[in-house]
Parts: sequence; structure tokens; C-alpha cells
Amino acid sequence: MKFVAMVFVVGAIAIIFADCNSEAGDILYGWKTYLIDPNNVLQSWDPTLDNPCTWFHVTCNGQNSVVRVDLGAANLSGTLVPQMAMLSNLQYLQVQNNSIGGEIPSQLGNLTKLVSLGLENNQLNGPIPSSLGNLKSLRWMRLNSNKLSGKIPISVLKLIYWGNLQLLNVSDNQLAGTLRQANQTGFATTIVIQDMTA
Repeated sequence: MKFVAMVFVVGAIAIIFADCNSEAGDILYGWKTYLIDPNNVLQSWDPTLDNPCTWFHVTCNGQNSVVRVDLGAANLSGTLVPQMAMLSNLQYLQVQNNSIGGEIPSQLGNLTKLVSLGLENNQLNGPIPSSLGNLKSLRWMRLNSNKLSGKIPISVLKLIYWGNLQLLNVSDNQLAGTLRQANQTGFATTIVIQDMTA
């Protein structure tokens, strides 16, 4: 009887992991449909494979949960999609040096385990979502060399004081306002890079 119960528990856990992987696979494959990929970098992103952990440019943890998406300099164009926020264990989103356009989805502010957000050198436009201020685990936010406009949200700037943010690069955009460095003690040092003429 104990053996049957153990098999049932192991089977249930396997089904849960399969469902998690299937959902992550659906999210990533859904994003792929919004991307133009002339070099077939995303060729391994096959919706018939249940586990996206076997796809190139995707890294998973020991529980088969997606923790990294690395698509830097992949010659991709298209947009980011709000559904990416459902990758709840994502720690690194690196899509720098592409031609990704459109706005940064505000839903990315739900990725509370995110450590690095690398969106630099793309064609992103519109404002920086204030929801990115929810990313208290974030250490590196690179949004430079896009077409972002408006002001840096106060909630994002507060990550400098109350979060773990070590680098905030917003240079080479169309942002308004000026940041001034202050010599305050008791806070970790954060490098803020902004255009001098902003």
C-alpha cells in the first residue's frame, strides 16, 4: 500500500512539473510568434516539445522552471509580450542588441524574481512602466539606446534606495528630467547612467 501511495505522489509531482513546463513552453512559443527571426535562432522552440528547458537560449533551474532567457544579438525584431510576466521564476531576461520594438509591457513588473533586465540597444518606445519599481530583486536594468520617452518613474528610482539595483542605464533615449547624484551614507552605490543633456 505504501508503494502504491509513493508511486501516486511521484506521478502527481511529475504531472505538476509537466504542466509548469507546458505553460512556460506555451508562453515562450507564443512570444516567438510575435518575433521575426531571419537567422532561425529560435528554431529549437518547438511547441510539440513539452519541456522548454531543452530549447536553446532558455535555462531552467533544478525544478525545471524557466529562470533565464538569453537572446542577445540574435537579429530579432518584433515585440515583447505581456504573457512573459507569467514566467514567475524568471531571473534573467536578456534581449539586448536586437530590433525589438513597441512598448515595454507593464506586466513585466510582476517578475519579482528578476535579477537582470537587459533590453538595451533595441527600438523600444513609450514610457518606462512604473510597475518595474516592483522588481526589488533587480540588480541590473539596462534600457539604454532605445526610443523611450517621458520621465523615469519614481517607483523605479526608489529601487536605488530600497531595492538591490546596482546599475540603471537609461542613456540614449528621449527621456525628460535630470538625475543628480547625492552623497548619502547608508545606501549601496548604484550607477545611474543618463544622457547629460536630458
